[in-house]
Amino acid sequence: MTQILNYFLLLPIFGFLLSLLIPDKKETLISQVAFLTVGLHFISAIVYVIAWFIKGCPTLNVKDIDVFRTTGYDFFVDLYFDKITVVYLLVGALLTFMVTIYSRYYLHREQGYKRFYNTILFFYVGYCVAIFSGNLETLFIGWEVLGLSSFLLIAFYRERYLPVKNAVKVFSIYRIGDVGLILAMWMSHHLWHENITFLKLNNYELVHEHLQSHTFIGAFISLMILITAAAKSAQLPFSSWLPRAMEGPTPSSAIFYGSLSVHLGVFLLLRTYPFWEQQISVRILIAMLGLLTAVITTGIARVQSSVKSQIAYASISQIGLIFIETALGWEDLALFHFAGNAFLRTYQLLVSPSVASYLIREQFYHFSPTQSSIEKSFFSGKLLNTFYILCTKEWNLDAFMYRFLWNPLKWGGKKMNFLTLNSIFAFFAVVYGVGLFSVHHKELINPNIQAYLPVTFATIGLVMVLKAFTERKNALLSWFLVVMNHFWIALAVSFNEKFTFNQVYLYLSGVVVAGALGYWCLRKLKNLEDIIDLNQFHGFSYKYPKLAFLFLLACLGISGFPITPTFVGEDLIFTHIHENQVILASFVSLSLIIDGLAIIRIYARMFIGPHTKSHHEVAYRSS
Repeated sequence: MTQILNYFLLLPIFGFLLSLLIPDKKETLISQVAFLTVGLHFISAIVYVIAWFIKGCPTLNVKDIDVFRTTGYDFFVDLYFDKITVVYLLVGALLTFMVTIYSRYYLHREQGYKRFYNTILFFYVGYCVAIFSGNLETLFIGWEVLGLSSFLLIAFYRERYLPVKNAVKVFSIYRIGDVGLILAMWMSHHLWHENITFLKLNNYELVHEHLQSHTFIGAFISLMILITAAAKSAQLPFSSWLPRAMEGPTPSSAIFYGSLSVHLGVFLLLRTYPFWEQQISVRILIAMLGLLTAVITTGIARVQSSVKSQIAYASISQIGLIFIETALGWEDLALFHFAGNAFLRTYQLLVSPSVASYLIREQFYHFSPTQSSIEKSFFSGKLLNTFYILCTKEWNLDAFMYRFLWNPLKWGGKKMNFLTLNSIFAFFAVVYGVGLFSVHHKELINPNIQAYLPVTFATIGLVMVLKAFTERKNALLSWFLVVMNHFWIALAVSFNEKFTFNQVYLYLSGVVVAGALGYWCLRKLKNLEDIIDLNQFHGFSYKYPKLAFLFLLACLGISGFPITPTFVGEDLIFTHIHENQVILASFVSLSLIIDGLAIIRIYARMFIGPHTKSHHEVAYRSS
């Protein structure tokens, strides 16, 4: 049965590639390809699951593809099948099939009809890779695909300001989750000294033996997994991104943020449960986070004026309860709860437009205020009013993220406004040359000085990418700094033993190709329009769709999208950072977070959003 697992990945990939070849105007053919792909996938899943039940529900695991192998490191795609995969597969296939049918009529004659179906099939590819993953590396491949498809669907109405703005906001939270997963993979390599599979994690004796002697490392991995799951499933303090993601079309809101994508944080916790179930403090932390999220978001949901926002926060509160069930070890209940919440939220979001109009009419003619509520019975008036005001302000979750995360980064970047393209290039050429000399002639460098060089070069890379993130005048400068950041990271890790230059070349090969392509696209755009500042959205994808697509490919290549050399190189680099080099790992991971944000900001500002020469008024603030 293990050989058939490849089919469940190849079918969505084939359907996605086929949909790219269909002309824009052939709506019927586009939708039929999506129906056939997802429908055939759903029927195949039912048949396969029945056969799996007849066989006695065995746990299946297959090592599929060796992507890269070197001494002490093996990057391979691993597939895994058990009851968790069964539930996520059947729920995902059925809901995606229903949403594709609904979307055929909902988006009829929409300008981005083909683009929507392409992105939905692309999302389904990432979803299948994630739920069939047998190790963290394979899961990360699907995780990245889901993040990109989320960004594209939130910004579907790309001629408007708010969808694009909110898409960048959501991507920034996703990027935190991505790096959390990378750090979990990094420390996991040091704990197991191999690419550990989820099948091996089910070995209680093996896990217990390693955690007994590496308590801190085990706690760190569990904490990174929790941060990743919380960011993906919109738990506190990341809850505010989910309502902002509702700017996309209603079908994508239903399939992404009501049912499937938002529950992948739960999937990550369920899949890694055998690892952290022995860590009581982690289980308490997960349960407390779920409880706090459930209480706060329930209150926020009850005061929302938008039906989509109300459903979003209600879904977050239910996922908080699923976090509690997972922490308690109630796996079957968590899976049942996931399926029920996914079906309910999908239904609510798909009928939300008609329900909203019905409720408005009902309240207009038959309004009767509620005389009593549960809150009035248990809380005093002053406490109740305080809670109400906090909920209407959404507990200032957005302000919290800006004050303690994004604003300090922007403040640091703005302090470097004196840097120019020429000065940075001259500085890079000199200092990087000194760094290369130091790597090749370590025997000439004092060991005490050599110990500080990795952190020094990583700091320079962090400073450059901070400048790229806050640059507003010159997109070329921002792009150049993003590329240089990867060179500084490679140089910083090159001082560690066993990190050979062949591995550096693998990592930087993707950066160089993607960087050159992106630089060419921006130069071409400058020659055509002479406007490449980052002060506002320019929307040049309307005039230059091919150039926009090429630049998007360059952005994916340089940000480490699966399975580019940069993607494999980033994972490879982290495996060579020692477990005691916490500062180096922190600086490199922070650089990768800001690097991804700077890249997506350049793409969004240059190619999507309201066109720079629009004659119509544009709303610049959310209600």
